[in-house]
Formats: sequence, structure tokens, C-alpha cells
Amino acid sequence: MTIEECYDRIGGSFAEAKERLISEKMINRFVGMFLKDQSFAGLKDAMEKGDCAEAFRFAHTLKGVCGNLSFTKLFETSSELTESLRNEDTVISSDARALYQNVEAVYRNTVETIQAYIG
Repeated sequence: MTIEECYDRIGGSFAEAKERLISEKMINRFVGMFLKDQSFAGLKDAMEKGDCAEAFRFAHTLKGVCGNLSFTKLFETSSELTESLRNEDTVISSDARALYQNVEAVYRNTVETIQAYIG
């Protein structure tokens, strides 16, 4: 699999990533670093604990990371979750929990695809 195919499979934009990160070498470096990012782990933990403020913080961070890497599909789903949590008070709504399930599915596909690409 090429890096372009990897981006296609995760619903990302390789062209945008290349504009932002300039070279394929830099893209590969940052895509590999994504696997070590703890934003999703923090989001998962906060959602399980029902900590709305922390869930918002981690969803927002994940959204930013995905935006920088042009992981479009994961950016969009994490953005929806971020906006849902932004309006929450102290209890995470069932709507936010449903959005989290979408983020989790897209995140898993993204990680599995990157792992297959890296080998």
C-alpha cells in the first residue's frame, strides 16, 4: 500500500497533507507519530468516566491532530463530537455518546490502516 492509498482508505486527503507538510517523508513521519498520540485514549477514558470537560478537551485535541494530518473523515467525526460536548454541562448526552461511537469506529479503521501501511 502506498501513502496515497492509506489516505484513501481512511477518508483523508493526501493532497492537502502534502500542501501542509511539504514532503512525503514528513507525512510518513507524522502519520507514524499519530499511532503514539494519546488523544483518543484520553477521550475514551473521559467518556467512560462521564467527564464532560475532559471528553471535550480530548475530542478537541484529536480534531486538531486530524486536521493537521488531513485525516478528513476522523476530523469531521471528532469535530461533530467536539461541538456536541462543547454545549454539554456536566452530563454527557446520549447524542454525544452516539457521536463518540462514530469517532471510535473511524479511529479504529484509521489506526488499523496506518498499521497495515507501516507494516
